[in-house]
Amino acid sequence: MIQNALKEVIKDLGSDISPEVFFSEKLEYGDYFSSVALALAKSLKEDPLSVANKLKEKLPKIDNIEKVEVVAPGFINFFLSKEYVLKKLTEARDDEEFGKNKEYAGQKIMVEYTDPNPFKEFHIGHLMPNAIGESISRLLEFSGADVVRANYQGDVGLHVAKAIYGIEKLESEMPKEDDLRIIAEFLGRAYALGATAYGDSPEAKEEIEEINTKVFEKSDRKINELYDWGRKKSLEYFETLYQKLDTKFDYYFFESEVASRGALDVKEHLGKVFEESEGAVIFKGEDYGLHNRVFINSKGLPTYETKEIGLSLLKFEKEKLNQSVVITANEQNEYFKVVLKVLSLIHPEIAEKTKHFGHGIMKLPTGKMSSRKGNVVTAESLISGVENLVKEKIKDREFNEKERTEVVDKIAISAIKYSILKQSIGKDISFDFEKSISFEGDSGPYFVYSYVRAKSVLAKAPKKKIKSITSDNMGELERTLVRFPEVVERATREYSPQQIVSYLVSIASLWNSFYASNKIIASEEENYRLAIAKAVSVVMKNGLDLLGIRTVERM
Repeated sequence: MIQNALKEVIKDLGSDISPEVFFSEKLEYGDYFSSVALALAKSLKEDPLSVANKLKEKLPKIDNIEKVEVVAPGFINFFLSKEYVLKKLTEARDDEEFGKNKEYAGQKIMVEYTDPNPFKEFHIGHLMPNAIGESISRLLEFSGADVVRANYQGDVGLHVAKAIYGIEKLESEMPKEDDLRIIAEFLGRAYALGATAYGDSPEAKEEIEEINTKVFEKSDRKINELYDWGRKKSLEYFETLYQKLDTKFDYYFFESEVASRGALDVKEHLGKVFEESEGAVIFKGEDYGLHNRVFINSKGLPTYETKEIGLSLLKFEKEKLNQSVVITANEQNEYFKVVLKVLSLIHPEIAEKTKHFGHGIMKLPTGKMSSRKGNVVTAESLISGVENLVKEKIKDREFNEKERTEVVDKIAISAIKYSILKQSIGKDISFDFEKSISFEGDSGPYFVYSYVRAKSVLAKAPKKKIKSITSDNMGELERTLVRFPEVVERATREYSPQQIVSYLVSIASLWNSFYASNKIIASEEENYRLAIAKAVSVVMKNGLDLLGIRTVERM
């Protein structure tokens, strides 16, 4: 509403500048502000403060805005009316789905994320796309989209051949029992052995490349048996982690099922988009300011790029998608630019509907990990480490065994997901074990604790239904609570879970300050303050759910 009103006034002044409206960080300066007068002043060659005042004078009455102020050097501040805040606060109190919208209603969107490879360990790097992809999926669903979750896994390729080579060398050490953790650790060792041999020994390299061809052709009975066993056990183990992370997938795509169709598509466009070079099929990305890439190697095998083409075709074949979202590590950004460019040339309708987001890496005090060297930090070891710290932190609290297990599981995952999602998607994160489990301040457990505190107040409240609420002492907490629907809309539109985190940080801080400073039960403003507590519980619950963080009722 504010943006549209400004746009019309600016148009009357003969400019087509598009105004932006932001939330005010300090509510004494209003609920929203715009700095458009600063940009407009340059084109009009006038003083920004004068332009801001001119805009204010020409603005029509805006629904739900009580007051408009201009401050130096040319900001326009907008204040919500008390009646509107009370109305939205009542909605937050009474509607458990407060914040939901229908901006993406009628759209089917596939989100691909996590993407661990069978035969390799599920390491901490996979926690990044899992947390980001799950949160983006939930934001889109909360905004009305029909979301299809997808997981793409490399079940063929050199990494598989390296692992099978290692399994053969370590055959005497193969796990006899069916413990998925032990099997996963064994496969990680086998891969590390094969990867090292491939880099150090020409003979081993030749043998591994032969295994790679046999896996692709399915031409060797023993290799097929090892392949089937390792693939099956890897995927079963991954499922135990998805359950812990509260993630489910609708589709599991594999390189083995997309390689042939991708290769066929590449060959169909040979001489048009692709060209032959030294026995291989390449795409000359340099013609478009990108890297040159091999799509079919000199041995006739499709590369990752070709498989990605096949995957894109399969996705749109399986579902009638309005959009396909892919989340991978930053190190694949340049690779994806080439893939998207190729798609734009051979399947423009798919390219237009595909978005790629690259995420940073998770750093630990132990330094950079390498699956080749075998010093991978597994996701399970990180989760277990955080769980042990949480157990120690709550050891003196009165829980039965079932409650204790639930609290430990959920709080540990909240700590990890918060640490990932508090940064913008492309940035690296440095995971701090102690800070991550703090019940005070910058942490996932602090969010859950804030929710629990609101619920505990409500549990003690008298059981009576109050419809209308009012107060002459409206504060920052109430005015921030009513922003939640807009925050959700912006975070979804910009694919930015970080915005939900930043908002919940404000709510948690304001709520805990309010709780410490105000008597709620049996106070003169009991009904109003209980409405605030209920609104906090609803907003925190919904916000945490959007981050993929599960709440508990006691801490």
